[in-house]
Amino acid sequence: MDRFLRLGTLPGAAAALTGTVALSMVLVAFGNITDFGTNQQFVQHVLAMDTTFKDSQLMWRAITSPALQNAAYLAIIVWEVLTAGALVLATWLWAVGLRRKTYDRARRASTVGLVMVLLLFGGGFFGIGGEWFAMWQSSDWNGLDSALRYVVLAAFALVVVHLPAAPHRR
Repeated sequence: MDRFLRLGTLPGAAAALTGTVALSMVLVAFGNITDFGTNQQFVQHVLAMDTTFKDSQLMWRAITSPALQNAAYLAIIVWEVLTAGALVLATWLWAVGLRRKTYDRARRASTVGLVMVLLLFGGGFFGIGGEWFAMWQSSDWNGLDSALRYVVLAAFALVVVHLPAAPHRR
């Protein structure tokens, strides 16, 4: 019973949120690896800026080289795999920490993984894709809404992970 009730603690919530983001990132990476072509097209269109407004002030930013587009997509997938790995490790550390009532390693590992999510979807999708490549202008290849979900979930999890836990009482 006591083990079950530990899940109702702040560290239990941090573990659950970290695990939720870990599962999401595992599935994102798995999807991009096993269905390579779908999101490859997404990256190609965003980088080529071929569905944005044809503003000559912006179009010089477009990357139309298939080799560079594919390199960018592969870099995204590698980042996703590393992020998923960090979050899976963090989830395991939370599970161990809940038994031992020590959370420092789990908190640090979660922070690394969650910040990686924020960098990918906040920096990569919002900043680079959304602003630099004007993805917001495209009605066909706009991933900003999807990226927002990941940013909100990761940011919320990061806040919960860093809330001060109450001292353990029986």
